[in-house]
Amino acid sequence: MGLLLKIFTPLLGLALAVYFYSAPENFSEEMLRGKRVIVTGASSGIGEQMAYHLARMETHLLLTARTEAKLQKVVERCLELGAASARYVSGSMEDTTFPEVVVKEAENTWGGLDMLILNHIGFSYFNYFNGDVGHVRKLLETNFLSYVAMTMSALPMLKESEGSIVVVSSIAGKVGSPFIAPYSATKFALDGFFSSLRQEFIIDKVNVSITLCILGYINTESAVRAVSHVIQDKPAPKEECALEIIRSGALRRRELHYPALVASSMVLLRGIAPDFLDSLVRNSYKVENIQRA
Repeated sequence: MGLLLKIFTPLLGLALAVYFYSAPENFSEEMLRGKRVIVTGASSGIGEQMAYHLARMETHLLLTARTEAKLQKVVERCLELGAASARYVSGSMEDTTFPEVVVKEAENTWGGLDMLILNHIGFSYFNYFNGDVGHVRKLLETNFLSYVAMTMSALPMLKESEGSIVVVSSIAGKVGSPFIAPYSATKFALDGFFSSLRQEFIIDKVNVSITLCILGYINTESAVRAVSHVIQDKPAPKEECALEIIRSGALRRRELHYPALVASSMVLLRGIAPDFLDSLVRNSYKVENIQRA
């Protein structure tokens, strides 16, 4: 019986996880029509694709990223696709004042905000950790502290609209993986902070939802360039990933796991068989292709 339970319990848990994250829900594009949305990291990758999906849904968009020329092109495309309005603010989240600048732009333009999508990340290497604590501090500023700062700046408007916060994170924020220690640390921090903040919202009866997006390997240009020589898995499409993020935020879901089977399985195994999971993760890498910096 004991052996049966050890086998049956994880299989049941996996089945429930897959069902939960793939169950049909009543999402309609009408839910977002006319909504005021900030998307960070919107000049490329998943952020760019989210901007295009939201434009087709006729939202009002404020996009941010570092590169102004890329943002201009994304805004132009969003207007072509049917956005109710689209504008941008370029700048770096390494600048501690920039999150407030973006939120102030939304306030001055719209007088309110319905959805805040936090998606930006700073550059981090894919290699053995080299002991550079300064790099960890810098990455925490961009990948974590700017998320906190932007959320706190936007919160009064989100409370008024009973809006949503969507935090784009990673399976690296749930499961430790080699070669991404600084990046993983920032993603674990997001989980801890926003999960705690959600609890406080519930206690204080603040009707602002928080959706944490746990993403696997996605075929963004930056991800493929960084890890394709080491990771054997096929990346999931960024277009579908972007739509699932928007859908989960609109439905005010607690978490999105994407791709559902891979991400949910890893989160489940972390709790019941962590050593086995660690072994699976290590064996999925072509370690011989890693050259120490």
